[in-house]
Parts: sequence; C-alpha cells; structure tokens
Amino acid sequence: MLFLGRIKLNLFSMKKSLLFSLILCMLYLIPANAQVGKFLKNVKKSVKQELLGTPDNKSKSEDTRPEPPCACDPAELIMEIGKYQIDYTELNISVLDDGSILVRDNASGDNYIAKNGVTDGPYKDGDPKMAQFQVYGKNDNEIDYKDIPLKYKSYISKSEEKYLITFNGKNYGPYALINKFIVSKSKDKFAAVVTENIVATADEGKKMDEAINNAKSDEERMQLAMQFSQQMQQKIMSSGPKSMMAKFITNVPDAKVDDIMSVQVQFYNNMKYDDILMASMDKIMDLQGNTIMTYSQANCDPASMYLSSDNSRYACYNYGTLTFSDNKTLTELFNLRLIKADGKIFLAYMYYSPKKNAIMQCKIPF
Repeated sequence: MLFLGRIKLNLFSMKKSLLFSLILCMLYLIPANAQVGKFLKNVKKSVKQELLGTPDNKSKSEDTRPEPPCACDPAELIMEIGKYQIDYTELNISVLDDGSILVRDNASGDNYIAKNGVTDGPYKDGDPKMAQFQVYGKNDNEIDYKDIPLKYKSYISKSEEKYLITFNGKNYGPYALINKFIVSKSKDKFAAVVTENIVATADEGKKMDEAINNAKSDEERMQLAMQFSQQMQQKIMSSGPKSMMAKFITNVPDAKVDDIMSVQVQFYNNMKYDDILMASMDKIMDLQGNTIMTYSQANCDPASMYLSSDNSRYACYNYGTLTFSDNKTLTELFNLRLIKADGKIFLAYMYYSPKKNAIMQCKIPF
C-alpha cells in the first residue's frame, strides 16, 4: 500500500516531465479501488493545477480540459458548483425518490438542495429545509436490525414489547424481531424477515443483567440464573419452537420465498425499477422464486447491480466505472439510480463537467 501523505518530495523543484512520470507511477501503484478525486485532494494545489491544466489565473470559460468519457449530449444540469466556489472532490450527493438532490460540501459543512436545475442554499445541518433528507441513510442490508424501526418508522410501530407492521392499511404482526425490511420505490410492495417470539426481549434481557449484577452473593446470582433459565424454557414451551424461527412475510400475493432462503439471501429495491429482488451467492431471483440471472460476486456486487426492465441486460458499478453485460464501459461517473421519465425507464448517472464546472446528469434507456 502506498501512503501518499508520507511521501516527502520537493515536487516544485522537478522538471515537468519528471513530475508527470512520478505521478503516473504513483497512480499505477495505487490499488484499483482508490478514487482519483481523493488522490488529487492529497496533492498540493499548484501540483494539482499543473496536472489538470488549471492555473489560478485561468477562468471557467478558458478551461480546456476534456469532458469525461461518460459525458453525454444533451446532459441535464444538476448544479453549477463553480457558482458556489465548491471543490467537487469534497462533495457528497444523495437523491430522494422525487428527484430532490442534496449536495453537501464536506469542507464547509454547507448543504444545497437542487431540483430541476435550480439550487437553493446554503443550509446548515438542522435547518428545517433539511428535514426531508434526514432519514437513516445506510443501505437496507447494512443496517443493524435494531435500527430498522427507526428507518421505517412510517410502517413499523411499537406494540407493547413487540413491533407491528402496517402497510397499505393492513397490519402484520406483532413480532418480537424484524430482521429485514425493504419497500419498493413506489411504496406498494414490501418484504420482511421477522421472528414472532424470542426467549427474551431487549428490555427483559436488560432487567436480567441488572438483577444478576446487583446480586449480593454468588449464591444469589446462581439462583437468579436458574430462575431466568426456567422462565425462558417455559416461554419456549408455551410459544412453541416454530414461533421462534425467522419467517418471510410480504404483501405480494404470488411470492414464493422459503423461510430458510429468506434468511440466507439479501433483498434489494434499487436493482430493478420499482421491484424487490433477492440475491444469493451466485444468482438473482424475483419474489416468485424465479432465477433471473447468475453472476459472480468477484465481478459484481449485487448492491451495485442494475437490471433492465425486460431482464435482457444488466450493468455493474464499481468505483466510478459502469460495466454493461455486453462489456461496454463508461467511466468517471457516480450516483447511479433507475428513474422513470416520459413513461420510460432510464439508468441515470451524474458526472463532473470541467467545462461547465457543474454536476451534470445523463440518462440511458434501460
């Protein structure tokens, strides 16, 4: 591993040809999953300008750097970042289902909201206009089960010691645990893995721990442990072992997902437009149990996979590069998502335009 921050070379004393040779060697040695933007942020400003051809006195209109290979014409304007004097390598971008885009400048902590080419801001964290974006942000397959009720609080409520799922006016549960939960983009379908009963809830477990920790002697601790053990055995007998096994539930009427399979697979709502799919170690399936395609996790992470509406092709995104099933590639892009416009499905992506000093968006029929 090459740590750029530890290299102490007097770059400014080198000849230009030697400088470029050094940088090319450094880029060659950087692991394939490194981001060029992060690399440039670690290089001194004057060296970055030398590499990119943008000295301090060059205006936006004089920028002669080429557009990235993924650029398209026409492209949709997302945000003119030059207008706000933002370094695009410091940006985080997130998108809501309605097309509203949150652009965060990590350097200043300022936030901007862009939609239909119009940008408002800056806003600081906590501003009421930021409320719509302040949703638990991790991927559904990355969050801990304890955080699922927080992320999906509009569907999941507490019912005494258990959780109740309410979806499109129908109640499911209550359940002691909701292990997995996912909703389609149009919010008309959901899939979940739940457990009806457990031997001890979080609150019960906490009370047991407190009682044992507060015991005055080892004998008292032993008696408490035996008492709790008997209580849990009685609970298992009264509830039945089957009620303590995870099971699959959904509002999709023709779904055919085995309970055991539902625990082993991951569910995704971003892989195919307005649908929920499952991914195992080597195949992608729909909720009807049909295998759509086989794949290799070494080549494509299902969390970054996109399937066309007719299942005829797919694309995989990896660190700025989008590779299609016919081996065509697009590079230097980010923030992919499937959208619907004019009654058609598109795979949309963003890219940075040096000529416009702006974030732009392209759409590919998909």
